[in-house]
Amino acid sequence: MGVRFGLFGTGFWAAETHGAALAAHPGATLAGVWGRDTAKAEELARVLGTRPYADVDALLADVDAVAIALPPDVQGDLALRAARAGRHLLLDKPLALTVEAADAIVTETRGRGLASVVFFTSRFSESVNDFLRRAADDGGWDGVRATLFASIFQPGNPYGASPWRRERGGLWDVGPHVLSVVLPVLGPVEEVTAVRGPRDSVHVLTRHRDGAVGSLSVTLDAAPESGAFSVDLHGEHGWRSVPGGDRSAVEAYGSAVDRLLAQIADGPGDPCDVRFGREVVAVLAAAESSADSGRAVRTAEATGTGPVAWE
Repeated sequence: MGVRFGLFGTGFWAAETHGAALAAHPGATLAGVWGRDTAKAEELARVLGTRPYADVDALLADVDAVAIALPPDVQGDLALRAARAGRHLLLDKPLALTVEAADAIVTETRGRGLASVVFFTSRFSESVNDFLRRAADDGGWDGVRATLFASIFQPGNPYGASPWRRERGGLWDVGPHVLSVVLPVLGPVEEVTAVRGPRDSVHVLTRHRDGAVGSLSVTLDAAPESGAFSVDLHGEHGWRSVPGGDRSAVEAYGSAVDRLLAQIADGPGDPCDVRFGREVVAVLAAAESSADSGRAVRTAEATGTGPVAWE
């Protein structure tokens, strides 16, 4: 029968990526769908060949794991609720919108020995992971220059009407993609300085524990002609560009399911588990605070309030 998953969310990403991958995965059974809009949950359940649920707790009671594709503040609350019910977690990025909410998920997951994966899309392509492993082993990096300029507010874009993306912008939506490939190579961030620029852009300097400095620029409202996604390491090896993923979103999500199932069988722990998701949230929260205050901000890790280590 496979591990029973409950899908929380009914939007484009939930339907076209999470739901499609779960419905096709040989090791998973999509047991049901819950959404904040009951009619949409019923329609998506019909399309995916599963059952709609009107009650969160009823779906939690019928599954082994949850897949969540909802705004990060909603995801944070549901993930904590699911963990307290003893359910494994397959979450989207960012994990939450505050360090405190992310900490609560990490603590509950750790305390109950639950498996967890946060879906940073490119981190589920082996071409990317192979590059990051080699770069980390090589060392000698002075920093990184990264630009992710998306343009989602054009006609026909399925994400353009998303209220949380309009409110929180590129820092929280595409910023996690950049950090997911920077942190494994340059290590933890201790201090962040950020400023806001035109077209709702945010420009971030990160000082990493070993001395490297990152320069990251992100927006969701770039001029269509200026869209870009590049992450370039520099140091004693010259310049190296982090490759793009070599899998579709559905294929990458299938790999995320594989990695969650492996943890369920063998024990928790994954490079993209909730601990890593929390590390990303800490950098984003520091960047937002810096942009708002006009000063450098030390991250939770640097101030000694980082999460408890996994034992």
